Amino acid sequence: MDFNLNNFMEKFANEIGGQFTEYDASRAVIVVPVDEHRYQSVLGTLKTSSKFIKDGIEFTSKVCNDADVSDHKMLLDANSTLCYSKFVLVDGYLKVEASAFLEHANEALLRAMLLETAKVADEWEYKITGKDVF
Repeated sequence: MDFNLNNFMEKFANEIGGQFTEYDASRAVIVVPVDEHRYQSVLGTLKTSSKFIKDGIEFTSKVCNDADVSDHKMLLDANSTLCYSKFVLVDGYLKVEASAFLEHANEALLRAMLLETAKVADEWEYKITGKDVF
């Protein structure tokens, strides 16, 4: 798949009424409206897998500080209910992440992955903290 991350992210942000920010050719953010008064930032990153030597895309969204999470098993249980995304702990934050190899991706799949990442992160951010921070 010949893929331009910034073109995809900007076009999708415009379609959903989100806000697009380009960082560089391999990283961009969309602030996704998840309901009338809530928004969730999702970072899209192009990466090459060192394990599989394939180009991929990753969507991530912060949920909260890891210190805010009292029950990590609950998150592992919740992972089994998700389609594209999963909970991860990175740099002291609980995040929701979805990834795919570009050779298997199309725009419909990427849209679904990005929206699931935003919605799950927002849902759990509110469930854990009661706030809308990220």
